[in-house]
Amino acid sequence: MNSEIVKADYQSLIFEFRGYKVMVDTDLAALYETETKVLKQQVKRNIERFPGDFMFQLSMKEKNQLVTNCDRLQNLKHSSVCPMVFTEQGIAMLSSVLRSGKAIAINIEIMRAFSHYRAMLIESKDLRKEIHALDDKINEVFKFLLTKMDELHQNKTEEMSRKVGYKDYQSE
Repeated sequence: MNSEIVKADYQSLIFEFRGYKVMVDTDLAALYETETKVLKQQVKRNIERFPGDFMFQLSMKEKNQLVTNCDRLQNLKHSSVCPMVFTEQGIAMLSSVLRSGKAIAINIEIMRAFSHYRAMLIESKDLRKEIHALDDKINEVFKFLLTKMDELHQNKTEEMSRKVGYKDYQSE
């Protein structure tokens, strides 16, 4: 087992594939302190509990992308088997398949990590909206200032076009 994973921040174990936030079977097996092979066997025995939006197997291209982006998964590089990945609902379903106390405790922590991850995304969206609103206000102020500067510039050119100096009344 990889003991560094057990102590890791669960959010760093969450990846995005096919529009889903997922965790890889090897990470989950390490967290549950079981072998990946045993985890996969339990899933295959209870495959009806894992529809496509709960669990799916990565393609070779996706596996290579995962290995490239995550150094701790280098052991998958030469594997001929593509890893299974589990969505939040799939991980919740794992607790019913892997019935150990450790699996239940880890599942609770993972569910909290997914919730925190979702909250961060929502907070990020809210922050992005606020930044756009501020940007719009700044643009309005900037346009207002440019308009005022143009008006001042036009007034100065009009004043400069008038003759400066004394008026010669005798030449009239």
